[in-house]
Amino acid sequence: MAEELLIPLDTYLKVGLHIGTKFRTKYMEPFIYKVRPDGLAVMNVKKISERIELAGRLLSQYEPKEILIVCRRENGWKPVKLFSKLTGINVITGRYRPGLLTNPALEDFTETKLILAVDPWPDKNAVVDAVATGVPVIALCDTNNEATNVDLVVPCNNKGKKSIALIFWLLTKEYMKNKGLLKEGEEIKENLDDFTPE
Repeated sequence: MAEELLIPLDTYLKVGLHIGTKFRTKYMEPFIYKVRPDGLAVMNVKKISERIELAGRLLSQYEPKEILIVCRRENGWKPVKLFSKLTGINVITGRYRPGLLTNPALEDFTETKLILAVDPWPDKNAVVDAVATGVPVIALCDTNNEATNVDLVVPCNNKGKKSIALIFWLLTKEYMKNKGLLKEGEEIKENLDDFTPE
């Protein structure tokens, strides 16, 4: 199994990337491996790793200015900002202003070709705008998320700061590798701790 994962299994498990919530939606059932005795869902790490790799490939098909990352959840601000700094991809942390993608009259109107939402529930305004403009949506989804308007679900614990940090560390590496910004076998200088909020 290890050779099929982007990084060693222990690293995924240590940050709790696979631990979901007690609430489970029908959208997320295919990614759930089992339910623990305490009621928490456990997601399939192999599927998580595959989806992170797929998201990295999809992101790399676009230029940085064509992508927008939205993250209302404070636990994700540090990792998404570092991801933005290293890749040049635009990020909105905190409140997303409705109409940003749909209303050209707004001074900060943004045209984008792909959105990545850290959590489609608090980031729902951006997801709704993306759907209205036909922009594909990648979203990090926990077991309690609805995925109606999501084109690519990346199953994961999208609430834990260490979990979000790991995802954006991996996405940075995958994006840069696929864009040819890293040579074969080369790693980014930043490590997982650099992406992890205090």
